[in-house]
Amino acid sequence: MIQDKILQEIIELDEKYYLNVMGKRVPLCVDHGEGVWLYGTDGRRYLDMIGGIAVNVLGHAHPALTAAICAQAAKVIHCCNYYYNEPQTRLAKRLAELTGLDRVFIGNSGAEANEAAIKLARGYFHKKGQPRAKFVSALQSFHGRTLATATATGQAKYSEPFAPLPSGFAHVPFNNQDALKSAVDDQTCAVILELVQGESGIRPVDREYAQLAEQLCRQTGARLIIDEIQTGMGRTGQFLASQLYDIHPDIVTLAKGLAGGVPIGAVIANADTAAGFAPGDHGSTFGGNPLACAAAMAVLDVYAADHLVQVAADRGEQLQAALRELSGVQPLLKEVRGIGLMIGLELAEPKALALKMNMLEKGYLVGSVGATVIRLLPPLILPAAEIPPFITALNEALKEVAAL
Repeated sequence: MIQDKILQEIIELDEKYYLNVMGKRVPLCVDHGEGVWLYGTDGRRYLDMIGGIAVNVLGHAHPALTAAICAQAAKVIHCCNYYYNEPQTRLAKRLAELTGLDRVFIGNSGAEANEAAIKLARGYFHKKGQPRAKFVSALQSFHGRTLATATATGQAKYSEPFAPLPSGFAHVPFNNQDALKSAVDDQTCAVILELVQGESGIRPVDREYAQLAEQLCRQTGARLIIDEIQTGMGRTGQFLASQLYDIHPDIVTLAKGLAGGVPIGAVIANADTAAGFAPGDHGSTFGGNPLACAAAMAVLDVYAADHLVQVAADRGEQLQAALRELSGVQPLLKEVRGIGLMIGLELAEPKALALKMNMLEKGYLVGSVGATVIRLLPPLILPAAEIPPFITALNEALKEVAAL
């Protein structure tokens, strides 16, 4: 490896000037990308198996996405929402059709989308003259880092330092049907649920639990919000994970991969629930800007042309099968969890960080969650031919880390 003077300079500047919310980062400074590969300032290339945490669905420098961004930037990047802009409206139509819902609001991030969903649910009951304040979410969930979404998140470490927190949020054990039944009543505004918990180690919902959540919402009138920030955009082998579980949410939130790396978020609601917002109730300066929306349209065009949702299902099945085979011969690899190309590897010992760094040295970028889980969220364009070399490298890394 060549001496990476750029990396060292950037680390020093980062430690001096950047607000210390990231801590010590992985010692890699990204220079550029191409396809499923990222290239560092160290002169090496790395197979991107974390995909910007489910963002880079088309990999890096995809020609169709790049062309759409350049073409739109040459026309207009931003115009305020006093006026109509064509990419915003056409994207709204596309998302409504893909999700089977009716109304779309486009913002800038997943946290903003979930924040808007929380506001929309409360607005829905306020406008009915029957205000409800209570939200029910799952323990170990993750819904964002704004005050409201951090409070909705079922992990105290994300919210406790910022008390006093917004009121009205209750948390129940994930996949515990009795606890869910006890929590949801006729004062519940909404249930907000991830169908695969990402930040706690890729934990899929039980089908019965997901369907019970919908049933309880229908019985009580509560709104069902499905957070598809990480599970949406085809990652689970359907465009929405809710389609896998045969449930019909009132509100869906999307972000991450929607524009292939350009910041965007969307809250999508059925017509009844959408009445919770009237003119002036919500807005965003940058939300729905022409550049982000043109990028999202290009991403969705590639999805349609290349059948990427089905590709994600097929590639996920191939990758998970290889990983499960590996778990049979590697004691450190305790369990393989996930759906499609959203995969968690549970280790038998708290060595996730060591394994992540070992894979970095071998030219592979993976994520870690806590001390025992490796997270894989590769681009949906991951070639089948790259899976065997990845498994070989992971096998070697598991052996080496187990020996530490």
